[in-house]
Amino acid sequence: MSQHPFSHCLPETATISELQEQGLEPGSPPDHCRPSGVARSGVLLSTTTTVTTTQRQPELAGQTVVVIGGSAGIGLETARRARAEGADVVLTGRDPDRLKHAATELGALSSAAFDATDPTALKRLFGDLPEQIDHVMVTAGRPYYARLADLEYAQAQRSFEEHLWLPIVIARHAVGRVRPGGTLLFMGGTGGRRPGAGMALASAGAAALPAWVANLALEVAPIRVNLIAAGFVDTPLSASLLGDDLAKRRDELRATLPIGRVVEPADIAALAVHIMTNTALTGSTYNIDGGQQLVSAR
Repeated sequence: MSQHPFSHCLPETATISELQEQGLEPGSPPDHCRPSGVARSGVLLSTTTTVTTTQRQPELAGQTVVVIGGSAGIGLETARRARAEGADVVLTGRDPDRLKHAATELGALSSAAFDATDPTALKRLFGDLPEQIDHVMVTAGRPYYARLADLEYAQAQRSFEEHLWLPIVIARHAVGRVRPGGTLLFMGGTGGRRPGAGMALASAGAAALPAWVANLALEVAPIRVNLIAAGFVDTPLSASLLGDDLAKRRDELRATLPIGRVVEPADIAALAVHIMTNTALTGSTYNIDGGQQLVSAR
């Protein structure tokens, strides 16, 4: 007589009726001695898991992003990121050669070389754009630091136009051109939040821009308006401002920032694209400085 295949788990006197009372069929083992993957019928069950993957769609597919100041640094890196996410990009910048190189690299929809504070050129840009665009990011301009006794009025006036007046002008041009739910995204800084000699203009801009952005968000809605406030970012502009002190500044930040590294243009670009794609964001200021404000406050 053949032995029950799981006789070592069953009482020698177990009958068919007793097995059935336990919910077992003849020839099937109790749960406590059935090998993993084996059903009560004794049939081996497959443990293979089928994984279905869904390919992520580009977040800006079919959209048009205009980057004013897009030939280098943060603007160029944001344009690269937007392009990688499927957007068409329009670039502007003051340096024609650098702008041409950037536009060629990215396969830009179009490009225009001009000074962003030139009202005629800015009006022409918006007039030449496609009938409807999705996002405008402005990175044009550079900070101006000067003590009161050394302040040059022409440079101070230009700084005001670049950082405080330009957002107003662009917001007026954007109405009717940027689609509802699209974005106006401006760049500011965190460094001017602490008073210091030579920081008067930077501090004024740091204080004014968040208020202007919040009010513009109400006035041009449903277009969204936001501000990115960055600390030190390792860009060609930073290199030109710091000169021979650039390497020292990088080392200081690596040693003191909570993130243990220097903020790069790609970090700003990632935040910029997130703000463009998240339609719940408007009227806000987003700090990105690697924790620089935290350690500066100690």
